[in-house]
Amino acid sequence: MNKVAFSHRWVDVGGLSTRVVEAGEGDSTVLFLHGIGGHIETFCLNIAAHAKAGHRVLAIDMLGHGYTAKPDGDYEIERYVDHVLEFLEVMGVKSATFAGTSLGGWISARIAARYPEKVDRLSLIASAGLTAHPSVMHNLKTLTERASLVSGREGVRIRLDFVLKHPESLTEELIDIRQDIYSAEDYKRSVKNIMCLQDMEIRQRNLLTQAELAKVEAPTLVVWTHDDPTATLEDGKNYANGIRDSRFVVFHESSHMPQLEEPDRFNALHLAFIADPAAVQSSTEDQASSNTSQAESV
Repeated sequence: MNKVAFSHRWVDVGGLSTRVVEAGEGDSTVLFLHGIGGHIETFCLNIAAHAKAGHRVLAIDMLGHGYTAKPDGDYEIERYVDHVLEFLEVMGVKSATFAGTSLGGWISARIAARYPEKVDRLSLIASAGLTAHPSVMHNLKTLTERASLVSGREGVRIRLDFVLKHPESLTEELIDIRQDIYSAEDYKRSVKNIMCLQDMEIRQRNLLTQAELAKVEAPTLVVWTHDDPTATLEDGKNYANGIRDSRFVVFHESSHMPQLEEPDRFNALHLAFIADPAAVQSSTEDQASSNTSQAESV
């Protein structure tokens, strides 16, 4: 973010202090939404590129995450949806490109299905929301709770290592930021609320359905990876196949955060998609190495 002018501040969203980074100007808005346990900095290598391309870029710490307020009660998908929609209203944004990774994609897809007028383009980046793999849910819950409540800096390192393919992607700065967030008393109090979606009963009632995906009108880019410990290639294909106007692109040198591990490729692809969705083609490579069984073995 140090390559472009940006503002970093907190805005009041329905009485909740919400952290936001804003950069760029333009008629179109790109909204980045992070994954569970995440924060704005997971898009630190994407914001400047999109701002320089002529877009207004917004990234937030979502409800209960990062340095945003952490109200009581479980954070189910409807609460995130309401918070995001109120945020857009506060910022004067009528519609945007939604670019969500993991939990952020889950929220973005639900908004696209229910409020199509709000979504110009939809980008689902290693998104959650269609599956309930017990082993993955257990790992995410355990690693996040340990990192916040027990293990300190080493726990944060292990938590991040779970979703990154290459050791060099795990910078000391990223660890510092997340440790500062996870070690805060308000985060420790809210981690159970944040991780409620890893409870099978709660997750099941929040999952997206194929009927919902069929309602998505926005041109959609589904970015997946070969080495995601939380989902299989088939999971990604199910997302793409369920959305009428979609394209499915597979990344090879990243795990659960391709926008962070392969930023140049992601930025070029995403900007091309925003400019002209029809110009982006689905991956046609041989996918014989599909990790269909990987998520269940993590």
